[in-house]
Parts: sequence; C-alpha cells; structure tokens
Amino acid sequence: MDDTCAGPPRLILLCGLPGSGKTTLAKRLAEEIPAVRLCPDEWMADLGVDLFDEVTRDRLEERFWVHAQELLRLGGTVILEFGFWARAERDEKRRAAHELGVRVELHYLKTPFDELDRRLEGRNGQAGHGTVPITRAQLTAYAHVFEEPTEHELSLFDVPPPHRSRSRSR
Repeated sequence: MDDTCAGPPRLILLCGLPGSGKTTLAKRLAEEIPAVRLCPDEWMADLGVDLFDEVTRDRLEERFWVHAQELLRLGGTVILEFGFWARAERDEKRRAAHELGVRVELHYLKTPFDELDRRLEGRNGQAGHGTVPITRAQLTAYAHVFEEPTEHELSLFDVPPPHRSRSRSR
C-alpha cells in the first residue's frame, strides 16, 4: 500500500444502478487510498437480512452515515456504497461533508442498460456475498426511478487526486 495515497480525509460516494461495478470500484479504492468501505448489501447478507427489506436498509444506511461522519471527523476516508439513486441523497451527503471540512467525490458509474442486464444475468446464477438475483423487469423499474447526475451536479463535487484514475467517474 502506498502511503502517499492517503492524503486528507474524503467522503467518496458511489453512484450507479445494480451491476454497474460499484463494489469492484469500492474495493479497489479502499485498498489504494486506504479507506473504510461501507456496503449495506454485504452487511445485510452477513446478518441474514433480506436485501429487499427497505426499512432495515434505510436504518442501516442511516447508521452508516453517522459512523461515516465520526470517521471523517477523525481524519479517515470513507466510501459509501449506497448507489445514491436520488439527487437529494447526493446533495445531502455533499453538503454535510463540506460542513465538516471534508472533500467529497462522486463516482458515477454510467453503464449502458444492456450491459447492466448482461452482468446481472451472469451474477444471478451465483450465490455471491451481498448479491441477490435481479430480473430485467426489476432493473427496468430501477432505471426509471434513478436520477442520473448531470454535468452541473458532477461539477459540484471535488475531483479525485491526480494519482487516481477518473475513468467513468468524477
């Protein structure tokens, strides 16, 4: 691990639909930076909770946010792997972290719908850590409620340090 990657604390938000590569990117970043990665899907799976239980997911994400703020105040970097489908969620986290004096990155993993469907189809047959089968119909419904970040919104977030790739994200 390269200590030059650590730098000042940051909040990193991963935004994208299921199958977009959020977990893969989060794991890579957590190792490179280093950072604490908080992934509701993995925790729910470990606890034996239905990954479609929205009440539990909301409660867990709220608790993760409290914990993330504690870690940021202590100088740590945190990756929130929530998906951040709504602009209001992204705005809330960005504003709160900036109030703490912390830089905030938004990594938007924009992936074509057919590629998402292909990846999920391949993943559906495997019992993975923190994954559940997602049908094309579910993915279609998710895509309709997902609020894609605009270029203007992306410009409100901090740019990752130059030593880290910005491919497909900001």
